[in-house]
Amino acid sequence: MKTVVFGGTYNPVHNGHLYIGEEIRKQLGYERILFIPSNIPPHKEIDRMTDVLHRVHMLEYALEKSPFTLDKCEIDRGGISYTLDTVDFIRSKYRITDKIGLVIGDDLVQGFKKWHRWEELAEKVNLIIVHRNLRKKLTFDLPHHYLENLVIPVSSREIRKRIKNGMAYRYLVPEKVYDYIEENKLYTDK
Repeated sequence: MKTVVFGGTYNPVHNGHLYIGEEIRKQLGYERILFIPSNIPPHKEIDRMTDVLHRVHMLEYALEKSPFTLDKCEIDRGGISYTLDTVDFIRSKYRITDKIGLVIGDDLVQGFKKWHRWEELAEKVNLIIVHRNLRKKLTFDLPHHYLENLVIPVSSREIRKRIKNGMAYRYLVPEKVYDYIEENKLYTDK
């Protein structure tokens, strides 16, 4: 089964994440799209990390009526979430013999060669770059596929900021994720 790894902090998961998953499924024909929440991301500063169980519950709600799958391997493994370790684990767990797709946002392209064992990682995966911030395609000297997706101006950071400041965010996240955030008073400083 053609499989793609779509990792992230998902702090919180939002509709932009789900849209990208659907574009990957429709455009590239991936049958298994694994949403993998990171435990401790090595290349991303976390301004405020919500408890891992909250992030997992929100993903469960977001994915429950979707064709996507939640895999908690990075959380179960603990420690720093290195993508290469995740790719190796997923290949073994699902008995994948073909290359796995790996989704990275255009905001991560410049720093990709600073990732843990990036050369080995690049050999093991089909890199899929998605437009997060830019409509134009960035130059990238490794084999990759650029997804033709809309740039949806929503980010987890922006959602956290909006919640903290009492601003509207309801329709930026799936309805059950909104309810969960409200019920648990996440991202409010209270």
